[in-house]
Amino acid sequence: MHTFEIDPDIRRAHMPPSGLYHDAAWFASVVERVLLRAWHGIPHEVVPAAPAHLAPWVMLPGCVDEPLLMTRDEGGALHLVSNVCTHRGNLLVDRACAGKQVRCGYHGRRFALDGRMLSMPEFEGVHGFPGPSDHLPRVARAQWTPLQFAALDPAVDAEALFAPLTERLSFLPMDALRFCPERSRDYHVSANWALYCDNYLEGFHIPYVHPGLNRALDYASYRTEVLPHGVLQIGTANDGDAAFDLPPGHPDHGQRIAGYYFFLFPTTMINAYPWGLSVNFVQPLGPSSCRVLYQTWVADESKLDRGAGSGLDQVELEDEQVVERVARGVRARLYDRGRYSPTRETGTHHFHRLLADALG
Repeated sequence: MHTFEIDPDIRRAHMPPSGLYHDAAWFASVVERVLLRAWHGIPHEVVPAAPAHLAPWVMLPGCVDEPLLMTRDEGGALHLVSNVCTHRGNLLVDRACAGKQVRCGYHGRRFALDGRMLSMPEFEGVHGFPGPSDHLPRVARAQWTPLQFAALDPAVDAEALFAPLTERLSFLPMDALRFCPERSRDYHVSANWALYCDNYLEGFHIPYVHPGLNRALDYASYRTEVLPHGVLQIGTANDGDAAFDLPPGHPDHGQRIAGYYFFLFPTTMINAYPWGLSVNFVQPLGPSSCRVLYQTWVADESKLDRGAGSGLDQVELEDEQVVERVARGVRARLYDRGRYSPTRETGTHHFHRLLADALG
């Protein structure tokens, strides 16, 4: 039974046991109790743009490894279903393509783009056929602005998960956001996924690890708010650096906010800057490695490369370097559980409490 406890009083609390960050048995528990019940981001390139198109997608490849199929029917509606034939388990689609139906290449079973089974040769006389189990299972799907998410067995309602983002970011011109492939890329990090999240969830390291970002932010004003299902960090711009023009009535009106950094438990990071959004979808690959899908959505190109929202590739590489060093350190026999800064690590402490609750 792989569980741990985090004292709710950060002044008394100890961090999770180091085995969480490298042990295979710990990782298996996290997959079953946390990742299988979470919302995970769907990469932009998987979402069919045109009607009567479909694209396969594997949720958390190398970890959950669930084959799924995203389709857009002739009416333009999106659907997310299993990519496994309900007859003998054949994988249905192996590449993005156009199509008004899905036909299994093994025995000819046909499905509509919403997953309904339409026909099956040589099945005359089968009792109770077709039944509910003959249709492709549908998968929970949610959308926030242009971002798409999926969950196999969600522990949290999507509306509750995204509510804090809607409250804080509704002033942004969401309709103007456009995917920017040249500013999007994947990173492979030789560290446990939770170490990557630990690092993201505190600004404590900024003066020591990110000299460029530190010049753009007022570190003394950097603050963290805990959310029911995540964390929000708020960075204040130094004088002269890019900041949001927040409307009257906004919770932060009158402040020079350089960036909002939202973490949605357990693996999603949505960062808002005056120019648009950067998104990190963290994909655990095993006990000691993860992939980060970094995707960029731009609303105002004139504000790019200014302030806290500039040089993000360099910030990412600086984060990777320190996280990979920690990944080697937590395997040491002489290290187990650290302590928290009550002023600077409230986000990491809250993440660990959410993780402990999910495992327990």
